[in-house]
Order: sequence, then C-alpha cells, then structure tokens
Amino acid sequence: MKTALILEGGGMRGLYTAGVLDILMKNDIYTDVAVGVSAGALFGINYKSKQIGRVLRYNVKYAGNPSYTGWKSLIKTGNLMNKEFWFEDIPFKLDPMDCETYRNNKTEFHAVITNLLNGKAEYKSIYDLENEECMEYLRASGSLPFCSKPVIVNGIPYLDGGIADSIPLKEYYEKGYKKAIVVLTRPADYRKNGGIHGAGLFYKKYPEFVKTLTNRNKVYNEQCEYVEKLEKEGKILVIRPSEFIDISRTETNRDIMNQMYNLGIKDAESKLNDIIEYLKK
Repeated sequence: MKTALILEGGGMRGLYTAGVLDILMKNDIYTDVAVGVSAGALFGINYKSKQIGRVLRYNVKYAGNPSYTGWKSLIKTGNLMNKEFWFEDIPFKLDPMDCETYRNNKTEFHAVITNLLNGKAEYKSIYDLENEECMEYLRASGSLPFCSKPVIVNGIPYLDGGIADSIPLKEYYEKGYKKAIVVLTRPADYRKNGGIHGAGLFYKKYPEFVKTLTNRNKVYNEQCEYVEKLEKEGKILVIRPSEFIDISRTETNRDIMNQMYNLGIKDAESKLNDIIEYLKK
C-alpha cells in the first residue's frame, strides 16, 4: 500500500513540522511520497535530503537578517521572502542542501502551487534541487499572496499552494495513497473565520484565482473536517500541535521559534510507536 506524508504550511508555524520531520528521520521513517504546501514545501525538502536539524539551524541563525524576510525585502524586491537569499544563498552557499542525497532518496517530494489563470492547485515533483524549474516551483509554493510577485514558470503565473489546497490529503488519498501521515500546524479545534477582502482589486487580471482566494477559508475548514473524519475512521494518522504557541508567520523571536520546533519534537516522539505500528498494518 502506497504511503504519503502530507505537510501543511503556515509560515514559521512550519518549524513545528521541522521538529516532527527530524524525529521521523532519526527513526528512518520514510514514505513513498512527501507533499509540502508553502512552508511545508520549503522546510519539507530537508526530509528527502535527510538533513536533520537544518531547518531550525538556518532559520534561527538568519532570523532578523534584512535579506531573510520582512518589509525591507518586500519594498526592495516585491517579495516578502528575498529570492536570492532564500533560494540561492542559503541552499547552495550558507547552509547547503545535500543535493546528491536528495536525488538518491526514493521518497518523492511534491510541492503544491496555485495556478493564477484557473485558480486550481497543481502538484509538482521537486525531483532535483539543482534544476531551475524545480526551484521555481518550490519558490512559488511559498509565495504568499499580496506580498509576493507571481512566480512565472513556462508562461504560467503561480503563487502559494495553500490558496487552492492547504491540506492535500484528499488529492493523494484518491490517487491511491491509502496510508497517510498528516502533519498540521494548528491545534485540533482551529477553524478559519471570516473572509479574505481586497482580492478582486489586487488580482483583477485573474478572476478565477480571486474566486479561489475568496473561498479559501470555507475550503480549508472543509478539509479539516475531512482530516478528522478519516482520522476517526483509523485510515490516517495525524500529528498536530498539542498546545497553542503564539507565533507569527514571519516570526523572528528565536525563543518562540525554538518553542515551536521543540513542540514538534515532543509531539512526534509521543506518537512514534503509533506511527511505526500504523505503517506496519
């Protein structure tokens, strides 16, 4: 039976996911495919490259750096996340990815992105970190609306995968991945309220994308219900924060960043036996 690891996004809440992934790696637990959305993609690639501790290390080290993330980058480049720093300097110079291990790991890694032309999610294989197109898809997956320029690949504009499919469990479950470990970055009772305003003015060139963005909160809440349904039926295993930590998407407080990561470590360790038994079934 094919296995999938589904990684929700959430900016720096993704440090929770990093903690979970480090425990999986330490115990040599790998699925057939890992699917990352937004920060789940940006941080999740380290699971395929088997680099324990790397996500926390570079995030803590460069937090507060003007090139890391924030308004200075947004004003200077049009992107909250500086492209050169995030997708060139860090992965290939400052804290290099293990590209060879990544390529040789049999686990596939997919990044979810949103097509602005039709408002639909696409699921792209990130098969080689030294492939420019793969890196652009990865960058698109983590490019938040309103504070990122669309990433153009083969003439198509893309943004954050979480807009169209925040928790791509249904997509992969219906593709035949009947065993799934889902890593969420919000506690069990979390649901989105209200709506997203201003999309029509900001993205008037992309009416289908506007529909998707406007409807996102409703779709997200439906996805949470779907996750809970399959979890109660014993079909999937879910790892989610056991407590609330007040952390922003662009958090630079190192203490809070460490707290989020350590919570991921703790929760994954507490579920380790369950994970092993679930995958054995």
